[in-house]
Formats: sequence, structure tokens, C-alpha cells
Amino acid sequence: MARLLEKYRKEVIPALKAQFKYKNVMQVPKMEKIVVNVSTADALTEPKVLEAAQREIAAITGQRPVITKAKKSIAGFKLREGQKLGVAVTLRREKMYEFFDRLINLALPRVRDFRGLSPKAFDGKGNYTLGLKEQIVFPEINYDKIDKTRGMNITIVTTAQNDDEGRALLAHMGMPFRQ
Repeated sequence: MARLLEKYRKEVIPALKAQFKYKNVMQVPKMEKIVVNVSTADALTEPKVLEAAQREIAAITGQRPVITKAKKSIAGFKLREGQKLGVAVTLRREKMYEFFDRLINLALPRVRDFRGLSPKAFDGKGNYTLGLKEQIVFPEINYDKIDKTRGMNITIVTTAQNDDEGRALLAHMGMPFRQ
């Protein structure tokens, strides 16, 4: 069983239950899924870029990503509906907890000039999104084998009702928020 899942069950549930005065364990918010998304403008001209991004995200998450396509045409960006833009992967259960563990304990401390994550990047419903500028902060990526550094968006979807509950959940899980 994942280390963070055990921590959630033994420490986080009682702490959140006391903090928000929940009567039932099922009211306590939990992480539902983590979505990792990489989209590149280079994918329009070079199809090899998507393959490289797919390999890297698969190495980081341990799961094969799907290719995302444009939902509508935007003439200003020379973008047509249905063109391949990037890759995304949705992690749930064990893989989600393992990825989250690696994110907060290995990847984030390796980010250059890291002073903590913004506590304001919540969406109003308790979900948190953070952006990384480079994929090389993950130890699974070999610096010598990458052709270009790519950024990624990581969205943590929770069952929290509001931002305060989501922030408390992620803080108890070990998310390094800025003070």
C-alpha cells in the first residue's frame, strides 16, 4: 500500500475530522484523481515531439498517456479542430498516491529557486492546479536523453466542498505551501 494512503487513513482523516467537525468519516475530503497534462505548440509542425512527450510522461507517471486534440479551430494560432496538441494522463488510486508522493518529496524540492507553492491556485471547489516549467525535476527523466525541456500542468482533483477544505487536505498530506 502507498505510504501516503496510509498517512491519509491514520493521520489526515482524524485531523480533518477534528478541524472541520465532521460527524461522519465519509464527509472528510479525499484526493480523487491527478491529471498530468503536457501541451506543446511544436506538435503542430513536428509529430515526433508528441512521441517524446508521451515517453517522458509515461516514465514519470508509470501509465501510458492519451493524445489530446484541439476542440475548436483558432485562426490566430493556426490551429484546426482535431489537430494533435499534447498528451494527458489521469492517475487514480495507488498510482495517484505514488505520483503525489514523488511530486512533493522528490520533484518539487529539485525545482530551481523553490520557495513553496502558491496557496491561491485553487478553483473554488477545492481542486488545485500547479505548473512545472521543466520535466527534468523528476528523477525518472534522464537529462542527456531529452531533446527539449517541456512544462506540464498537474491538477489535483479532490472531493472537498470549498478551497479551505482542499487546502487543509493537501497541507496535511504534505504539500509545501508558501507561508
